[in-house]
Amino acid sequence: MQTLSLRCMSLDAELSALAAQEDLPVDLVWRLLRHPVARRSVALRRRDLTEQLIEEIIELGSARSLAANTSVPADIRARLAEHPEPSVRCGVAASVADEPPGLPARLADDPDSSVQSFLAMNDHLPPELPARLASDPEPSVRSSIIQYWRDAPDWVRRALLTDADPNIRRDSVSAYFPPADLLPGLLADPVTRAAAVPYVAPSLELATDPDSAVREATAAHPDLPTGLRDLLAEDPDVFVRNAVSARPDTPPAVREGMTASVETDSPFAEWILSSRLNPHTCPSPAPAPPNLTREQAEALLARADL
Repeated sequence: MQTLSLRCMSLDAELSALAAQEDLPVDLVWRLLRHPVARRSVALRRRDLTEQLIEEIIELGSARSLAANTSVPADIRARLAEHPEPSVRCGVAASVADEPPGLPARLADDPDSSVQSFLAMNDHLPPELPARLASDPEPSVRSSIIQYWRDAPDWVRRALLTDADPNIRRDSVSAYFPPADLLPGLLADPVTRAAAVPYVAPSLELATDPDSAVREATAAHPDLPTGLRDLLAEDPDVFVRNAVSARPDTPPAVREGMTASVETDSPFAEWILSSRLNPHTCPSPAPAPPNLTREQAEALLARADL
């Protein structure tokens, strides 16, 4: 069984798995550093890296992977936070806790906005830093805050829901439940109107809106009345009709009658329609490969000329 499972893996995957194997003798870890894929796995996943191994990994150009390893010592993390490549600093920003003290705040002042965007992903930050990033002048940073800070306080949500950037406003409406006093303005804003539909009661006005995106959102509303559902089933837009067809409360007879009406000659549109009716679910992750004995590890390294 073990031999069969290894045969199903590429050589790179086998070496990467070996690089993460706990209790792997250090001399074998050193040999793995000669292979770029295995070296990245060593840098990212091992929790027992010695100072010598860390220096060699940096020298060989895998500082980016090392920066995302939460087990490296604090002094190494601080050093990587000063690395000239932004991608390395991004790796630190995404995973750093407040060690050494003040390092997250330093990364929040990084001259490259991608570092702040990665910092926004970090769930170890003191609350004042995400709040600071939520008002960053770079829209991509504010967008990352919307994506990763779902429990932002009310004043942060309000600021993002009324942001000057239309994309930030739209993404905020999709991420946060808007306060009641902001809903009229969000519905009046052409950029956020469709995203705001789920937060209000469906109406004939929304079901007949000139914007097909608004009508599609209305067609997907969980509280859509039967009359509006039947009206939208005849909508001229194929995506609106598809939303009605996908509703669990659409009678089978109505859905069957709509089959021809949700067909399209566009392969791209057909792919979108299919994905909405049959959402993709990722397969379960493959089981971890079994640990190799030293003899098996030596044979694998020999096969890779390491």
